[in-house]
Amino acid sequence: MKKRFQQTDFWCDFKCAHGWSLVKQGDVNILVRTFKKAFVQFSLAYVPLAPEKSPSESDDAYIQRISEFSKSVKSSLPRHTLCLRYDIPLDFTHLEEKQAFVSSVPKLAKKTGLKIKKNSVDIQPPDSVILDLSKTEEELLSEMKNKWRYNVRYAAKHEVKVRAVTADSLNFESELDSFYNLYKTTAERDGIGLHPKSYYKDLMERGANSEKSASEKTKITLYIASHEGEDLAAIITLFNENEAVYLYGCSGNKKRNLMPAYLVQWTAICDAKAFGSKTYDFYGIPPTDDENHPMHGLYLFKTGFGGWQVHRPGSFDIPLSPLYSLYTVAENLRAFWHKKIMKKIRGR
Repeated sequence: MKKRFQQTDFWCDFKCAHGWSLVKQGDVNILVRTFKKAFVQFSLAYVPLAPEKSPSESDDAYIQRISEFSKSVKSSLPRHTLCLRYDIPLDFTHLEEKQAFVSSVPKLAKKTGLKIKKNSVDIQPPDSVILDLSKTEEELLSEMKNKWRYNVRYAAKHEVKVRAVTADSLNFESELDSFYNLYKTTAERDGIGLHPKSYYKDLMERGANSEKSASEKTKITLYIASHEGEDLAAIITLFNENEAVYLYGCSGNKKRNLMPAYLVQWTAICDAKAFGSKTYDFYGIPPTDDENHPMHGLYLFKTGFGGWQVHRPGSFDIPLSPLYSLYTVAENLRAFWHKKIMKKIRGR
């Protein structure tokens, strides 16, 4: 079974260059983050989308295996690790299936005495939409909503141009500056966070080096859509032999009527197919078509390209320290402050 990109050595090495450390346990990569505040020191251990569940394994047996895995790795973690946090790699087609699984875990924990709980803060986006890249370009176009197919062709007809940029490209630094300026505009407009520019630069440089490697090739590409010399929208994608992932996206406030975001996605989809990736993951949507959801527009945009929706259970914690409960209170307060209070203050 192929690893999700979050479990690849490429991605874990990248995260380790930005504040994490790595613990390997068999074929599972565990990321560890240590925090030091005054005289207080603690660590969090995170298992992104692993271990995989075998087709013949029951849900109860799978959760039991995660519990046993946690016990086996505890001695390899820093002494003050508060918990092992898992993003469970189960892809449910229907939201009801996901909800049934999430509801079953506390019942199992109560019955067996396992210490595992659903965390209210998910690390990876639990819901997404995925395209099957084994289909032809004509099939992919035909499965889009009519308006999306029209928008792709409209942007091309009106001379929106999309260029693919890697760290080996000429003028890479200025291209990265253009992306980052667009991203700052998006962050201000939509109330989202962003990393420092050095984070994206490092990711792209690692992608350029990985593509030259004989094993585990990962390609990182920046796509920028422009019109008459003005950059309008951009995305960063990750391609490997297993999957392509739309990691980051941004757009300016000008010429949005030219539909640059549609053409830039379609260009990346075609390139991912040519690269040999099996799927294209839009990487994060609201769970339902709820018009009142603050990200409903994102749901409409991503699902309009076709494909199928997946619903993952999200983050589950296995506490390892008595201080875990205190940490989750602080974590929930922080999430409430950023997602509710600050967005209201900013008028969103």
